Amino acid sequence: MFTDYIDTPLGVFEFKASDVGICQAIFSGEKKQAVQTNNITDRCKKQLLEYFAGERTTFDVPLDPKGTAFQKMVWACLSEIPFGEVHTYLDIARRVNKPKGSQAVGGANGRNPISIIVPCHRVIGSNGSLTGYAGGIERKLWLLQHEGIELDATRESLQLDINDIIHSRQAKTEFLN
Repeated sequence: MFTDYIDTPLGVFEFKASDVGICQAIFSGEKKQAVQTNNITDRCKKQLLEYFAGERTTFDVPLDPKGTAFQKMVWACLSEIPFGEVHTYLDIARRVNKPKGSQAVGGANGRNPISIIVPCHRVIGSNGSLTGYAGGIERKLWLLQHEGIELDATRESLQLDINDIIHSRQAKTEFLN
């Protein structure tokens, strides 16, 4: 397994690759392992830095996610959501031919091991709410705003402070390690 990191406005972002593609990309807090790179992690690092600099809207780094067939089907749908757009859990459920499967889609979305590149942050509730995000709602809001998506500010989102959550929300993504 090959591992590298970038510093982002939202905290440290870790990405891991096999010889085939990116297996994991998550906000890791301050926790870092030894850096060992390959051409895939180098390409991923370049593309992520371009994304955060506002210079990239799509990723073409090879992926190698680990999950069930259903999860992979959901993640493939997520990868098709264009930069600057949001879809609902119901939209994705319909695309995977499970029109009553919004909760199952939410579960697969929450287990996405490749954040940002597989844009699970672009999925919202049918009522326009941000719903959950493994890296924290604050990060989801920041990412959507970074992509130019205007959302109605709720009382909760008006009180969000990204600096308060960077170090405290990592437990949500620990299952991926």
